[in-house]
Amino acid sequence: MPAPTQPATIPQPAVHISRGRASLYMFTSVLMFLTQGLGMNLLNANLYQLQGAFSATVNELAWLSAAYMAPYASLSVALFKIRTQYGLRRFAELGILCFVFAAFANLFVSDLHSALIIRFVNGVAAAPLSTIGILYMLEAFPPAKKLSMGLSLAVMNTLLSAPLARIISPALMEYGGWRALYTFEVALALIALPFIYLLPVTAPPRAKVIQTLDIFSYLILAGGFGCLAILLSLGRFYWWFEAPWLGVLLACAIGLLSVFVAIEINRSQPMLDLRWIFSWPNIHMAGVLILFRTVSSEQTTTVSGFYQQIGLLNDQTMLLYAIVLAASVAAGLFCTFLMVKKQLDLAHVIALLLIGAGAWLDSQSTNLTRPEQMYLSQALVAAGAAMFLPPVMTTGFGAALAKGPIYVVNFIVIFLFTQSLGSLMASAALGTFVTIREKFHSNLLAEQIMLSDPLVANRVTQLAGSYGKVITDKTLLNAEGLQLLTQQVSREAYVLAYNDAFFVIFIGCAISLAILVSHLIWRRLVASSDPAAVLA
Repeated sequence: MPAPTQPATIPQPAVHISRGRASLYMFTSVLMFLTQGLGMNLLNANLYQLQGAFSATVNELAWLSAAYMAPYASLSVALFKIRTQYGLRRFAELGILCFVFAAFANLFVSDLHSALIIRFVNGVAAAPLSTIGILYMLEAFPPAKKLSMGLSLAVMNTLLSAPLARIISPALMEYGGWRALYTFEVALALIALPFIYLLPVTAPPRAKVIQTLDIFSYLILAGGFGCLAILLSLGRFYWWFEAPWLGVLLACAIGLLSVFVAIEINRSQPMLDLRWIFSWPNIHMAGVLILFRTVSSEQTTTVSGFYQQIGLLNDQTMLLYAIVLAASVAAGLFCTFLMVKKQLDLAHVIALLLIGAGAWLDSQSTNLTRPEQMYLSQALVAAGAAMFLPPVMTTGFGAALAKGPIYVVNFIVIFLFTQSLGSLMASAALGTFVTIREKFHSNLLAEQIMLSDPLVANRVTQLAGSYGKVITDKTLLNAEGLQLLTQQVSREAYVLAYNDAFFVIFIGCAISLAILVSHLIWRRLVASSDPAAVLA
């Protein structure tokens, strides 16, 4: 199928870069990822603390994340062609300026409605920064090491913002509330701004790659992805079968994406090669990436929800997330070493072992579990997450480049779908699972609570004793005691539900590891009998 000519996506510098200058490029890459990632994660880390500032419920605040993800989920598809046609340097400069403007706009937020608009703008402005971060990291390495060391370190940087946001959030919230969070975001953006102008990235030749129909196709794709992002962000808060507008969003997403497929599948020069995207190797890669997002969400969403249920705040988990951050960096560096040694399969095996072990340890939690008991398990999960993604990213990126530079944008769509929408899918699925299991355990526990039971009656009396000096009516006093007991039952049900979620993640890792090891053994046996079959 004919395709327009495009330059390679990975810049190939003509001259050797000194170690000092390479270090500056690597630092700039880290700074870009932190600027983009903290802008997203600072809000998620303080969702419950911001209820008072915005006079909003948790369901209403969840719209802030949905507004951010709606444009962010698809914009990288358009940005790839934009930077190819109009130049990489102009793209980088305009991208950081837009982010600075969006960060400043946060300081003028006065209520939830204005915050929703600004968060949408933030989602648009943040999309270029992750691309810029990858390009700056790749710039620091010679061509032979770009897809091993360069890409591995770039992917590792994407994991740093989530734990760092929870480490710095307590001090920022104590200092100035939600405005301090946004002021910090502005400060990071301003620090990153001069690096774009002082450290240019080697740009590939510009080429005219945007067609008129591409604009229409992208708008349809963006609408479909945006509807899915909102649906997955809010479904478990408003519950899937209780809010009719969730069904409308799903219908719109299906309709828009169907129209997109109908347009693109019949074009001689499509924006996306859907036949290649839906080929078996890419379906397999997408499944692996979604698996990664599911098991790694054990740390990003499931554990944080568990902490919330047992009453732990960010200031009580700072050391835990510091350990998570250190484990991510250490495992990311070790994964880089394995990739240089071409041990991609070994990295996957170790990653699944670590995440599975951490999830199994977490599945033994109780209402007395505190961060100290989860240092080891969360360090294992963080290390596994840091080692899982780079080998998949490298394999997929290399396959797309081997097919031709035009296919890089197709790989971006696969990666984007699995990492943005895939992350939302994993969070929605696990959150829904926890809610369902909580109702199950609540019913089982409630069946055992009968006031005719002397132990239950004694417990109600003990809990009501704290109100004995202010409530003299015996009936009201017993009602308060029963209410407190009900709250304790609900907390225990949530602890059991989260343990079930951790155990499901462990089972997923165990099954995936068994399949992977079986595949590696089969491939080794085939290689020993017919080496040409493996190469084929």
